[in-house]
Amino acid sequence: MTVIAPSRTRSSGDRRIALRATAASLLLAVASVLVTVPAVTAADPAPSGPTTLGATVTFSGRGYGHGVGMSQYGARGRALDGQDAATILAHYYRGTTLGELTPAPEIRVLVLYHWTATPRKPLTIYGRATDWSIDGVEGVFPADARLILNPTTTSSEGTSSTSTHWRLRVVAATGEVLVDRPSKTSLMLRGVDDASRFRLSSRPGTNDLYRGDLRVLLSSRSPIVSVVNQLPLEQYVRGVVPCEMPSSWPIEALRAQAIAARSYAARRLRPGVSYYDIDDGARSQVYHGAIAERPATDAAIADTAGVVLRSGSKVANAMFHSTGGGATENNENVYVSATGKRVAGVVSYLRGSPDRRDDGTAYDEAAPFATWSMKAYKRATLSAWFAADPRTAVGSLTALDLRHRGVSGRLISVTLIGSKGKKTVSGDVFRSILNRARPAGDPMLRSTLFDTAPIP
Repeated sequence: MTVIAPSRTRSSGDRRIALRATAASLLLAVASVLVTVPAVTAADPAPSGPTTLGATVTFSGRGYGHGVGMSQYGARGRALDGQDAATILAHYYRGTTLGELTPAPEIRVLVLYHWTATPRKPLTIYGRATDWSIDGVEGVFPADARLILNPTTTSSEGTSSTSTHWRLRVVAATGEVLVDRPSKTSLMLRGVDDASRFRLSSRPGTNDLYRGDLRVLLSSRSPIVSVVNQLPLEQYVRGVVPCEMPSSWPIEALRAQAIAARSYAARRLRPGVSYYDIDDGARSQVYHGAIAERPATDAAIADTAGVVLRSGSKVANAMFHSTGGGATENNENVYVSATGKRVAGVVSYLRGSPDRRDDGTAYDEAAPFATWSMKAYKRATLSAWFAADPRTAVGSLTALDLRHRGVSGRLISVTLIGSKGKKTVSGDVFRSILNRARPAGDPMLRSTLFDTAPIP
């Protein structure tokens, strides 16, 4: 199925009609493919015993990432094979439906967190492209004028407490000082229209240009600053999709990613709670603002404008990851305790399933980490690395119990067996300890889908 993008010359009424038709078409396409998705059930430990370790050990595996929800490289492979976005999403989020998110919401994105300002390095923000203003501050400022917030911190005599006062200055591109006054601890910067941009030049890195408004939060106790980008959800997604999926990928994969990213964000909206909804890093989904935007991903977003995945009446938690390694995993087998105990409830649409063609080849076979291996390490070296962490300190390693796996083969838990007994940790704890201990230039343990021999 081809999703038709609404024409930019249509009226708003025509566009809404087109969007409803798009969502309905996607929904029908999903319904037509749901029956083809194989069901899987949770795996129990395999009947064979623990793996006895030799003098050297090499870990090999498949995939990259947690394995829950959509495999991005799997979506690419499916799109190259001719599957449309609806079919792709139906496989990875079984039982969900597609619908329109109305009214179109705004989202609050944390783009700078607990940044320390100094008199020599004050917080600096430029208004770009259009005039702009600050709530509660008289006047409208010209494009390229900059906001400067300078802290002065003092200590209370006889105590360890401090207080910080802020000075707000707005300086035109010509150098003329337009405002110079004490500042409140919360400021909202607003552009005059949709063409406005703000450059948060104090943000580390080059991804510092934003649509929408910026809310600046200043501490009264220390020179700490946080900044939140508040903007329409559709504009936010434009800064996410090209960070999460290359814009050169097939359009149907980009459309699937747009719907997944929009759903993931919409699920996390919490107006009136906290001061932000989502952060801009990899622990949520990566957002690089206006600088990230690309024509191909903008088109995919426009094609699917407002469309989200739903489970019943709720927006689905559309999790995704880089590479499934030929299969995806049940959510409750991944989000476990540090000892591998299942603690998460079953999410009906986050079910693991095989991600292979009829001939057995994986849809993500072209991914850089579809298969991988670490370097070979001496067993004595591994023993020392794991002994350094109390969760895995078992003396001299003799064996690993690698039987407790999920439906994809990912390890739910690993039991280390050594001269001082045995300890069990989650597959992800095992992975994180090994990755932290290995030499920095050595290949990583990319996922919990691994073994001491290559996995077919």
